[in-house]
Amino acid sequence: MTDRIREFLRNRREDGPCVVVDLDVVRANYTAFARALPDTRVFYAVKANPDAAILKALAELGSCFDCASVQEIEMALFAGATPDRISFGNTIKKERDIERAYKIGVRLFAVDCYEEVEKIARVAPGARVFCRILCDGAGAEWPLSRKFGCVPEMAPDVLEHAFRLGLSPYGVSFHVGSQQKNVHAWDQALGSAAYIFRECAVRGISLSMVNLGGGFPTKYLQDVPKAQAYGEAIFDSLRRHFGNAIPETIMEPGRGMVGNAGIIETEVVLISKKAESDTMRWVYLDIGKFGGLAETMDEAIRYPLRTPRDGDDTAPCVLAGPTCDSADVLYEKTPVELPLSLSIGDKVLIEACGAYTTTYSAVAFNGFPPLKSYVI
Repeated sequence: MTDRIREFLRNRREDGPCVVVDLDVVRANYTAFARALPDTRVFYAVKANPDAAILKALAELGSCFDCASVQEIEMALFAGATPDRISFGNTIKKERDIERAYKIGVRLFAVDCYEEVEKIARVAPGARVFCRILCDGAGAEWPLSRKFGCVPEMAPDVLEHAFRLGLSPYGVSFHVGSQQKNVHAWDQALGSAAYIFRECAVRGISLSMVNLGGGFPTKYLQDVPKAQAYGEAIFDSLRRHFGNAIPETIMEPGRGMVGNAGIIETEVVLISKKAESDTMRWVYLDIGKFGGLAETMDEAIRYPLRTPRDGDDTAPCVLAGPTCDSADVLYEKTPVELPLSLSIGDKVLIEACGAYTTTYSAVAFNGFPPLKSYVI
């Protein structure tokens, strides 16, 4: 927790759970990514945290933006980005949304199948397209392995289809899985990308770009490699697979850009047991899966917790949210260690919550308002 966040929480008016993001940390993260791969353009994944202040700060630093919807495109434009700094990176788009993006100047679109190519060709003539390929996401804490992308062997056919319909085949993209702590996870996907470049060249199609995707982690309970380590490993793989003909590259950090910049302050609502003889306490917070902590699903992301009673004796607890839904349990398979002295009304700080919390916060489920967000 930064001194700026600590001071903000000390002085804020009590108004329920909130996330506080320190822009200085976001700016430092952007600089680290830009230095790690200096020849790679940074396209911030807006979905990670679309707060206007974050987008404005990144736009001022020169960031580009990976957008999943027309609404995110409009947010990036309002923040100061120009259309040439925006990628419509969702492979699942309504045709009218493609048309709207094209009309406001966006020219870069993701595809992973013939049908998506055909939609773009109808309403965005001449646009540049890149084909997303499947990646197994091994080693990632939040894998993204099946919904998006086609097998590498299909990608040249998809890109050739785009070429024949008057589009500009631009490159290849992949995603090695969110919260990817293996710096070498990009190597296999870059090998596949190089194969697609060669196959397209045989067909008279010259590709230019490899989109390295996201996956760059933030620190939760365990240390993670620095951005520089990822940059060195990725560049080594680029040289191995592409030789001296290294393509243009872009990357799409989201979690790694804003995750460690945010803290959630929450309150203990109830501490109870399910039986007199039970040794396991249930600790209920005023925020849960539906209030922004959806990534605790299957206990995939384990957030660090801090309490005002740290240092006291601890015991394992089940941690749950406040809503009337049995799915609103954060950690039960692997309970969390919390102080035995923890009491109802105590504040609990959940660290590394700058990414995928406000965007996953439900709109008034059970009447609980969406997570409040402050960017300082």
